[in-house]
Amino acid sequence: MNEPSGAHAADELRARAEAATTGTPYRYRWTERGFDLVVDVPLPGGRRVHTYRVALLLAGRTFTLTDVVHTHERGPLGTTRKTVETGRARYRTWSRSLDGSERHSFSSADGHRLIRGVAGELGWRELKPATQKAALVTGAFGGLVALGTLIALAIAFWP
Repeated sequence: MNEPSGAHAADELRARAEAATTGTPYRYRWTERGFDLVVDVPLPGGRRVHTYRVALLLAGRTFTLTDVVHTHERGPLGTTRKTVETGRARYRTWSRSLDGSERHSFSSADGHRLIRGVAGELGWRELKPATQKAALVTGAFGGLVALGTLIALAIAFWP
């Protein structure tokens, strides 16, 4: 099978991602390093914009996926709060209108699946961000320390 060159493969992935978002709430945006998928998430009393930022690494046909979540919430007495989260965001929201006529739901996992599905079909694989790898190592180390502590306590207090 004849594999497309790196730049051609990236263009093909971009085109497939753009086509996959047609007729969905996701808006496709081309970027210099890859592409973004942007979706408005309904929130009661506020607004959230979730951006799935995909950076393509031509060597090895790999990509990184970063979530950027902008939230604008209105509080009591007209106060507002704006936050930006970057990294890996996993959440689900549900809402409906006061009269119950409109219902909205959103899962951040749907966008992740869309991107991974399109990329996987074309032979691209995801690289985990360094922060996620560091969290995994830290969690494993913490688990080993806890296990060692339990064993030490069991030995120390064994009748």
